[in-house]
Amino acid sequence: MPTLLAVAHGTRRPAGPETVRALLDRVRALRPWLRVAESYGELAEPVLETALHRIDGPVVAVPLLLARGYHALVDFPGRVERWCPDAVTARPLGPHALLAAAMSDRVADRLDVRDADAVVLGAAGSSDPAGLADVRAAARLLSRRLRRPVPWGLVAADGPPLAEVVAEQRRRGARRVAVASYVLAPGMFHERMKACGADVVAEPIGAHDALARLVLRRFDEARLSAAVAVPVA
Repeated sequence: MPTLLAVAHGTRRPAGPETVRALLDRVRALRPWLRVAESYGELAEPVLETALHRIDGPVVAVPLLLARGYHALVDFPGRVERWCPDAVTARPLGPHALLAAAMSDRVADRLDVRDADAVVLGAAGSSDPAGLADVRAAARLLSRRLRRPVPWGLVAADGPPLAEVVAEQRRRGARRVAVASYVLAPGMFHERMKACGADVVAEPIGAHDALARLVLRRFDEARLSAAVAVPVA
């Protein structure tokens, strides 16, 4: 049976690994017989190569990333293949309707969505056009979930700046603007979102059950594509 190796980007802030571990605890609760390990691309322990060294047997690596980009498409898969040629790397988590469900819940934790005149998706962004396309798709999925328009803005890449998108909603008459945070854990990007001028900035997606189910879905997709037999919950 393959081990699910979760690969997060990594941060020096303790809240990042704490969130990853809480998420993986939910993954284990959903599928108790599955071996689940954590790792990071950088800035936190264990780094990807160390985690691979500790695993005996087949591996399916699941990037804990919300969009395509260098780390999801080149860095993580390349490092996994160099260290463990028989391992399989799943595609990134987003975009997906389960993430839209989780973001909707996080917004609802702060206010009734009906009380917001506008909801904006806030994301870190990417220099990769595919990553930006994924953010646009995530906004469309959230719009479908909330049954209202959801523009999007970025805090760390070329594209519509989140603060300007929020300001534009106010110019259009929105008195109460909420931001749905398209990030996994607290950190620099979420701090920037809090400074965008919105009335409410939702908490990161974090250890949400919908996200845990999505991690398992990406694991299953990858192992099945490689014809690795393992029981499914």
